[in-house]
This record gives sequence, structure tokens and C-alpha cells, in this order.
Amino acid sequence: MTDTLRSTVKEKLAVGEVVSSMTVRLVPSVEIVQVIKSAGFDSFYIDLEHSPLTIETTNQIATTALAAGIDCFARVPANTPDYISRVLDGGCMGVIAPGVASAAEAQAVVDAAKYAPIGARGVSGALPVTGFRPIPDLYAKVNAVTTVIVMFESGAALNAADDIAAVDGVDIVMIGTNDLLAELGLPAGDFDNPAIKDAYRRTIDACSKHGKHVGVGGLASRPDLVAEFVEMGARYVSTGTDLNFLLAAAREKAAAVAKLEL
Repeated sequence: MTDTLRSTVKEKLAVGEVVSSMTVRLVPSVEIVQVIKSAGFDSFYIDLEHSPLTIETTNQIATTALAAGIDCFARVPANTPDYISRVLDGGCMGVIAPGVASAAEAQAVVDAAKYAPIGARGVSGALPVTGFRPIPDLYAKVNAVTTVIVMFESGAALNAADDIAAVDGVDIVMIGTNDLLAELGLPAGDFDNPAIKDAYRRTIDACSKHGKHVGVGGLASRPDLVAEFVEMGARYVSTGTDLNFLLAAAREKAAAVAKLEL
């Protein structure tokens, strides 16, 4: 191993390429890493907000992902240092913070995720991301490959888009489209509502101004809208969960057998 730490996500974003991601919500075993890599994804995140998966399981999967060369993030259930530092210290290369609605909240996430001088992350010693080896300029190098994603899921977040995107250390702003619909009082699945396109436009404009990237979340059922928002400038795409992928394939197989004629 060399002293050079790498992030596929950051490398692709730096040259304007689209990053593909999926979500782990169901499978608690490390084999899921090779499944995700074989499928061709650039990254994945473990959803601690909406699943019973534990931090211990998260860290086992994350260290396996490090060895496989695929970026593993974690969506935390609370944007606090006790969650953020533990998933990063355990091997995750990034953190996804839900429900961020102000620059102060975004800064708190950065403080927990990045070492000084960018943030205030606590020093834990040897890290999986370095192979538990001491390397020169450790904190700067780990900061450089650690991805901080904040989620916009409210009107308040959209109103503060420019201020949030300006926070040093935030890398990606991902729109949680389903939560945004609910918070705006719109019907579930009303993805064609003009308010959704407006939300993406406002977020993309703010992020472009400050050199940040935009992520698409919650639109697995609408590849047409994903393509539209990528054309508008979004670059990180969350494609769906392991549970939904399994369910879709299982339904297809069951339906095919049900149609067989005797």
C-alpha cells in the first residue's frame, strides 16, 4: 500500500462524471460489498436512519469496502459526533446527514466529520482508511478523501441553499425528494409537481456557485427525472435500496412463473 488515499466518488466528481450509488438497508453481511462492486456501482451507503443495522455491522461492511476499493458511506440517524465520528473511525469514507436546514447545521456536520483546520473531528489514532498505518500528513489526507453529504428535505433547507452550499467542507447536497414532498404538503409520489423541479434548480444553482455537487435521492421509480436533473447539473445519483432491488427481481420471477400455461 502507498500513502496515497483515494476516493472514487471524489475523483469522478472532480472531472464532472456522474457517480452511481445504492443503499444498503437489508443485508447485514460483508458479501454485499462484492455484489455492489460486481453490479458496477461507484459507491454505496448504509442506511442507519431507516434500518436496524448497527454501527458494528456498518464498520465491518465499510472495512470490506476499503479492501474492495469502493466508497462506503453511512447515513446517520442523528447528525451528532457520536454517530458521525464512529462510522468514519470504523471505515466509512463519508457521511450522509439527513434533514440539514441551515448553514449552522451543515457546519456542525463538517465539524464532526473533518479534522482541523476544516472541522473539529476527534483524533482516534489508527484508522481503517489508512490500513491502520501511520502516514505523513494524516489529517489532511483523510480530510481530502472524506465525503460530507448533507440532505435537503424541507422548504427551510431550500431557502438556505446558498448559505449551506457555502459551508467549507460540504461536498454534496443531496435532495431527499420523498421527504421534501411530505414536508411541502404535497402528495406522495407527486414528482412532477413544479415545486420539485424548482427545488433541484435552486439547489443546483447554489451548489454551482460554491463549487459543490448535487445528489438525486428518492427517484428510483423515475429514471426520466433522474436523467433530467443530471442534465441540469446533478452528479451523484442514489439509485435505490437492496430491499427494493430484491423485491423487484422477486416479483418479476414470481409473475413469470404465474403466467406459465399448463
